Amino acid sequence: MIYDIRHVTTYSYGSSVSYARCSLRLKPVNGDGQQLISHAVEIKPRPINRASRLDFFGTDTESVLIETPHRLLRIDSRSRVAVNREARSRSADSPAWEDVREAAFASPSLSAGSPIGYVFASPLAPLEQPVTDYAAASFPRGEGILRGAVDLMHRIRTGFKYDPKATEIHTPLKEVFEKRHGVCQDFAHVMIAGLRGLGLPAAYVSGYLRTYPPAGQPRLQGADATHAWVAVWCGEPIGWVGFDPTNDILVENDHIVLAQGRDFSDVSPVDGVIVGSRRQKLGVAVDVVPVE
Repeated sequence: MIYDIRHVTTYSYGSSVSYARCSLRLKPVNGDGQQLISHAVEIKPRPINRASRLDFFGTDTESVLIETPHRLLRIDSRSRVAVNREARSRSADSPAWEDVREAAFASPSLSAGSPIGYVFASPLAPLEQPVTDYAAASFPRGEGILRGAVDLMHRIRTGFKYDPKATEIHTPLKEVFEKRHGVCQDFAHVMIAGLRGLGLPAAYVSGYLRTYPPAGQPRLQGADATHAWVAVWCGEPIGWVGFDPTNDILVENDHIVLAQGRDFSDVSPVDGVIVGSRRQKLGVAVDVVPVE
């Protein structure tokens, strides 16, 4: 499947901004069942400097410096990506979760893909005992890591309510868990924190999800959004497997990966600092269009 993706981010400011330094993580991954065919980002006002680098997690990150006074910043990212991956069976055999935990802690590598970097608490996915206890119910002794993660994913999907008004980006995990309301980012953080509480490696994945309009209705341009899910290290030789707790599905060809990290703070599509005053308003519009 080939997708054309357009991701437009706009910042409107209450007064003129004289300086902005931004980090962009908008280039889809080339690998993990994906082939990046093309990618370009247009920025207005035009930056005086743009530089790309790979961060520790392997994410292509572009640093942008703007010194033109402005009250509107517009970042228009366009990509074409081919996706070809197969989801594993929800009931497939896999190593016992205790064995996976031991293998993760015994890993000799500190590379970006090593499981050891994803077993500890992170800023937005702290270890909370109630969350660990909640996850433990999906992992009885000797349970296969894959079946246990599927069960946890399903319980989050059925036990939590999708509610965009319930949380903000930095709503604490404890509050999300107590309310049982939130969005994809929250559900991913809950699943990650629960798995890490058991010593299991879990990563936060940001990207896009193809959506389907109601029967007989056209697609609405800009109606899609960025999405978040979880990658779980399931031991060798299985490796990393994607789980989407918002939709209770294993990741397949409708998911397009942008970046992977410990939590959202590692993979935010756009962040940075500005010199200005008064309030700002953020707008995001995403189109994920299959190429027939």
